[in-house]
Amino acid sequence: METGIIFVDRNVNKEETYAQAVDLLRNGEVVAFPTETVYGLGADASNSEAVAKIFEAKGRPSDNPLIVHVDSKESALKYVQNVSSKALLCMDKFWPGALTLVLDAVPGAFAPSVTAGLETVGVRVPNHPVALNLLKRCGFPLAAPSANTSGKPSPTLAEHVYRDMDERIRLILDGGATEIGLESTVLDLTTDVPVILRPGNVTKEQLEAVLGTVHLPAEAGSGAPKSPGMKYMHYAPDAPVYMIENNPALIDKAIAYIHSQGKEVALLSDREVTEADYSFPLSAETLYRSLRQCDDTEVDLILAAVPSGEAALMNRLEKAADHKWFS
Repeated sequence: METGIIFVDRNVNKEETYAQAVDLLRNGEVVAFPTETVYGLGADASNSEAVAKIFEAKGRPSDNPLIVHVDSKESALKYVQNVSSKALLCMDKFWPGALTLVLDAVPGAFAPSVTAGLETVGVRVPNHPVALNLLKRCGFPLAAPSANTSGKPSPTLAEHVYRDMDERIRLILDGGATEIGLESTVLDLTTDVPVILRPGNVTKEQLEAVLGTVHLPAEAGSGAPKSPGMKYMHYAPDAPVYMIENNPALIDKAIAYIHSQGKEVALLSDREVTEADYSFPLSAETLYRSLRQCDDTEVDLILAAVPSGEAALMNRLEKAADHKWFS
């Protein structure tokens, strides 16, 4: 299978730009497209055979639910039920945007593998002109996880998608770099108190300003995962990642020790450190790109200097490092 790439000007909405992508999606194929968070791997959310191609392309476990993308609040309300006043508030305040709402799905609205057998579904309206133009032209929801090999860093550039998905999917819409760089916040609104299942660009503080009390998963107890990113190892590059306190003296000491073992090290940090063999920027916007740049080297180990006060970034670092700290 040959994977094509179409370069899309986000400011120009032309029929011919989207015609091939729409035709492929209507015929049960998978198309990668940009959102404001990361690139998504889209297929008709009601078509079981099309959705199966997402899991096959990614090598994704079948019990990991997919987020559904729609073009508007009005579209979303066709596919979910028992929608609370809090859910409507979130839609009005944060959509289009990087917030996925977990709600009760209308029975039969989606292919069973989209919801992983649950009665709930995660749905959002992306805040990206290419994604919205594509959704409006399709006329149906797209199930769209991140467009990467399962377990690897999510793609923030079309070239990242091509590297993982070449010969696995038919088409990539190249809309340039994503703005946010991390996946959406996922908020479960099927519980008495809303629960953040995955932190993202929309913060707990922003949600509580609209909804009142919002819990984190540790406060809410355990249960079947309702969101991607809750069960399996994610975001991992080829070399092992270790978190380290963002302390210059401690980092210098760690690098010296790694070098004494005859190993090369890459550092992800908010500052450049010349003692490291490779030094890449660390922020929400740059994390996945930097992890992929590490894969282009032959480093034996990656150190990530942990920033303070960024829940979404910390969440992704913990998963990339499998919670390991350098000591």
